[in-house]
Amino acid sequence: MKVLVTAASRHGATTEVAASIGAALQAAGLEVSVQHPGEVTGLDGYDAAVIGSAVYAGRWLEPVRDLIQREKAALAQIPVWLFSSGPVGDPPKPADECVDAAPLTKLIGAREHRQFAGDVDRKRLGFGERLIVALVRAPDGDFRPWPEIEAWANEIARVLAEVPATV
Repeated sequence: MKVLVTAASRHGATTEVAASIGAALQAAGLEVSVQHPGEVTGLDGYDAAVIGSAVYAGRWLEPVRDLIQREKAALAQIPVWLFSSGPVGDPPKPADECVDAAPLTKLIGAREHRQFAGDVDRKRLGFGERLIVALVRAPDGDFRPWPEIEAWANEIARVLAEVPATV
């Protein structure tokens, strides 16, 4: 079974989440391709997909939104899981759910959307990003829940073990 794992990231933290998910799926015996959304030229040969994005100002990044729009018919034919990486701190800030998650989940019939805490390092942010982080009073730090991310990937692998490959 071949699985596409793709995520849009501005500073690399969400790409690291995607790589971790890909590694867990591969360790479970699945064939995995981890790619940037802009590198995905089609879904032929893929039996499932895990798609994610960093969340900025409540939105997914454009490259992954474009991929989903471009490949919505193909994505609707395979099992798909979505994830967001964005809020930081304890409790997470901003607390609001990503505005793109529900509509995109519905559009392609994704099995689930999972939101994970993210990573903020003000030194890597541009002026506008630092302003948003300050406005929502988000703290610096890496809040990504690695054990939770790995457990979710293992859950996906268990589900996929029960799904026949299409290729």
